[in-house]
Amino acid sequence: MLPISTNIHTTLLGALYLANWCLGQNSTQYVGAHVPSGTPIVGSYGGQYRPQVHFSPPSHFMNDPNGMFRDQNGTWHLYYQYNPTKSVAGNQHWGHATSQDLYHWTNQPIALFPPKKNVYIFSGSAVIDKNNTSGFFGNQSNGVVAIYTLAEYLDDGSPGPQSQAIAYSYDSGFTFTPYDGNPVIPSNSSQFRDPKVVWYEDHWVMVVAYAQEFAIGIFTSPDLIEWTHASNFSNQGLLGLQWECPNLVRMPLYTEDGQRRDDMWTMLISINPGAPVGGSITEYYPGTFNGTHFEAVDSVARIADFGKDNYAGQFFFGVPDEEDPVSIAWASNWQYTQTVPTAQEGWRSAMSLPRRNYLTRIDRVGWKLISSPYDMQPIMGRNLAYNQSLVNGSLTVDFSDIASNAVYWEVNVTGLPKKGIPEMATLNFTLLSPITAEYIRGGYYFGGDNPFYLDRGGAKGFDNVFFTDKLSTNSLFRNGSWSMSGVMDRSILELFLNDGVDSATATFFATQPLTFLIISTSSLPHGTRVSTRVNALKSSWQQMEDPGDGLVHGNISMQETASEAMKHLLQSM
Repeated sequence: MLPISTNIHTTLLGALYLANWCLGQNSTQYVGAHVPSGTPIVGSYGGQYRPQVHFSPPSHFMNDPNGMFRDQNGTWHLYYQYNPTKSVAGNQHWGHATSQDLYHWTNQPIALFPPKKNVYIFSGSAVIDKNNTSGFFGNQSNGVVAIYTLAEYLDDGSPGPQSQAIAYSYDSGFTFTPYDGNPVIPSNSSQFRDPKVVWYEDHWVMVVAYAQEFAIGIFTSPDLIEWTHASNFSNQGLLGLQWECPNLVRMPLYTEDGQRRDDMWTMLISINPGAPVGGSITEYYPGTFNGTHFEAVDSVARIADFGKDNYAGQFFFGVPDEEDPVSIAWASNWQYTQTVPTAQEGWRSAMSLPRRNYLTRIDRVGWKLISSPYDMQPIMGRNLAYNQSLVNGSLTVDFSDIASNAVYWEVNVTGLPKKGIPEMATLNFTLLSPITAEYIRGGYYFGGDNPFYLDRGGAKGFDNVFFTDKLSTNSLFRNGSWSMSGVMDRSILELFLNDGVDSATATFFATQPLTFLIISTSSLPHGTRVSTRVNALKSSWQQMEDPGDGLVHGNISMQETASEAMKHLLQSM
């Protein structure tokens, strides 16, 4: 039995949830045909392509992560661009899920609906207004304000004005009431979107994209309602054809030996289309910020991920400054996302792993954004293999008995000499289907200019001219050491070189599951040491499945609590 105080809190929260939901439906929100409201969408998470440790929507189409924050109770909130009726983009709402560890997600009801039929809810962010600067929350210290783009479409289907709007939540972000005075930043432009808001000393700061002008507008506000344009950051790095989804992050700066120095502001901008290997990608700029103006350290284009499926990443609001910032990105690419074969399972698109991030400086390379998986212990399964002497040999792991069909591996190489390494000294990995001989593979050359390659061309379940199958980067080893870790999760691969100095996100679609992992090294010089381990990953979704129908129903307890609470309240009146 719950303590009395907890019962009261849950009852009040449930009543507030239902009251807010009813108010929202009767105010400026449009609920279209076949769009459920007030209840989570049910999904099947057992398909061959369905990731087991990455977030994906219960059904239909998802793209950019939105509004991410960690609340005062430690719950992580993920909102996302969501079409609840089809497996292609359009009819954009904000889907919602919550987690205690960033891996086990509970699907919640849709959080934000369009205000009317021809206006959609595009990307944006959310903040906790703990000091009630907005005036919405009285003495409440956990009020949430969402800031998002209203995207109007004209009768002929062409894009109309895009403006910035807000909505507020009394129940920690489960339901929202749109602000009556929307939009808070009006516009006549059809290319003005994706606001990200942060707190700077004594005021709010918004970065928002003037997409086809290659400019990021910086606005300031004392209260999240009245906004003043302060400056623009523009025309630096890669331009592509448009800029989207900016982030402005106070990023920790570490030395190579792990000592934390002063933090450094970093601007991140997503490009689509126009990435170096086609389609969408994210670039970043270390720099300085004084509350109104951002200045990059230089004009260099730095790419956040050398794979092809990492876009529109966003950083969680509410992570304390003493912790590394945490981000999640959309694991797909606009060149082919609306045609991938996961639609046959009723869904499209997944998010990247949650990642910890910080800045450092690397010899020869300079500034680097380090990105590595957030603590994976909640999903780390049993050890499948461990080898401390994999020098000029191979290790084969059969994981066909792992129900999740998801594995983690890491390889650490030490004792590398400064010179005299043969150009053909390599480390390679292959993920293989013994049924069809399909594969994805990658490898690293310790000699020469240290190239690393990733090849997803051996998976034959998807064919698209823009689905670039071979990707590469250069990864220098440091102090005689080099490392790689990887996660394969049914149809997503993520790689991290040198603890995240370089990373790659790539989707793939084989006709049969890949169930063998082969790791090998060759031509390594005498004195080199290689250790590797392989672990199963536990499904985040299996425990969420209803034992009766095998489906994931999401958070129905809040709705039931709300209904019961309201009934009791009405009976007591």
